[in-house]
Amino acid sequence: MGDIKVLFVCVHNSARSQMAEAFLDALGHGVFKAESAGLEPGELNSVVVDVMREAGIDIAGNKTKSVFDLYKQGQLFNYVITVCDAAGSERCPIFPGAVKRLHWSFEDPSLIEGSYEEKLERVRKIRDSIKLKIESWLKSIAGR
Repeated sequence: MGDIKVLFVCVHNSARSQMAEAFLDALGHGVFKAESAGLEPGELNSVVVDVMREAGIDIAGNKTKSVFDLYKQGQLFNYVITVCDAAGSERCPIFPGAVKRLHWSFEDPSLIEGSYEEKLERVRKIRDSIKLKIESWLKSIAGR
C-alpha cells in the first residue's frame, strides 16, 4: 500500500497542495502515498477546509509542512508536483533520486477577495479543477 510516493508543493501548504494531497489519497485506491508541503508553511485556509468538507473530505486536522524539512529528512518521492504559479515552483528544491517533476498551475485561494460566499464560490471551482486534474492524471498513468 502506498507504493508510489507523491509530494504536492505550493507556497504556504494551506490550500492547493492540501486539496491535491487529500484528493489523491481519496482517489488513488491505496496505490499512492500523498504528502504536501509549502515553501513558507502557513495556516490552513478556512474556506478550503469548508469546501473540502462539502466534498466529503475533512482536512481540518491537517498541519502545514515545510518542503525544506522533507528535503532535509532525505525523503524520496516518485513525483513532485507543484501546484503554485511558475515563480513559486522555481523556488522548489530539487529532490534526490528518481523523481518526476510536474507543474499544475492553480489560482491561489489566499489571494481571493470578497465576501465569504464569493470566496466559497471561487474556491469550489479551484477544488473541482484540482479533483479533475488528479482524476485525469490517474487515468494517464494507469495506461502506462
